[in-house]
Amino acid sequence: MEVFPEPERSQILLVWRLCNFLTMNFISVLSCLSLLLAVGVAQYPKPCVVPELLSGGLTVMTGDGLISSTGLITYDALGQRMRVKNFGIGDNQDFALDQLMLFSEGVYYESNWKTLSCKKMKLDSSFIPMQVPSDAKLMGQVFMGSSSSWGMGVLTNTWYGSLPENGIYSTVFTEIGCIPVSFTSYTPQSGWLTVSTFNWVIGTSNPMDYLPPDFCANSELEETETPHNFFTVMESLAMKSKRVE
Repeated sequence: MEVFPEPERSQILLVWRLCNFLTMNFISVLSCLSLLLAVGVAQYPKPCVVPELLSGGLTVMTGDGLISSTGLITYDALGQRMRVKNFGIGDNQDFALDQLMLFSEGVYYESNWKTLSCKKMKLDSSFIPMQVPSDAKLMGQVFMGSSSSWGMGVLTNTWYGSLPENGIYSTVFTEIGCIPVSFTSYTPQSGWLTVSTFNWVIGTSNPMDYLPPDFCANSELEETETPHNFFTVMESLAMKSKRVE
């Protein structure tokens, strides 16, 4: 079994040969050990999973510009639930769309605060946390901002992959902390969609976020197609917003 892949093994051998040419005093020994450790642990970014509790803001924009919204998102991997509240404009009308996903119960609430209407639908009970998909491919690693000095930028990884029904996506996460930054997708059905997130805080400040609105109490469970994970929820938001009355 190989401890290191071929590229990393070659780098380690190169550093070791360099160490052999150095005068092996105490300081140089420590320097070589530091170099070997750095090379040994160096590797390409791997798909990651975000913190278990998150709260933040987001904006959603469709490629044709007909739908734009901003809102709030709360995420709870421990309780297997998520809520997205969006306020925006679609088809020259403003809307307030509230999406509550209770994966552990297999229930999905879609509420319209403007009309005080609510739909209760079945949700795929297989909980998929907000994450970089395991089959995603690395597009690249860049600094957002500047790397010239501490605090001027943040190191991010961009991933891409395919969605069902001939769709594609790209998504950006921070290298440290695995914090989501943006998500862009395209499907023939919904077109282009871009979701940008900001002001993330680790934790949940309001447990009431995971309770459906009062006007959903009498809603009957409907049979309908439902999103399967965070990415398809964001993709479907544009299509659902166009149908808000």
